[in-house]
Amino acid sequence: MDMGRESRWEKDAMTVEIMFALLSAAFLAVAVVGLVLFPTLFWDVPSGVDRGLKVTAGVLALAAAVGQMVRVLWRHDRHRRDGR
Repeated sequence: MDMGRESRWEKDAMTVEIMFALLSAAFLAVAVVGLVLFPTLFWDVPSGVDRGLKVTAGVLALAAAVGQMVRVLWRHDRHRRDGR
């Protein structure tokens, strides 16, 4: 379908998918940060290790969020092309 001739329903569906991708990516990123930094709540770790865990948590959270967004939007595009 020509992108210039999308129906209102298709535009609304894409908006919903984008919002779902963003919210699920944010939730996943928070979960990854929480899992990586969880041990620091119970154990006193050296500042270097703490800094390293924070950097690792940030990198993993960013990768997980981007991956989730790409996965959701590709899935939506595939369903749209198949006519579902």
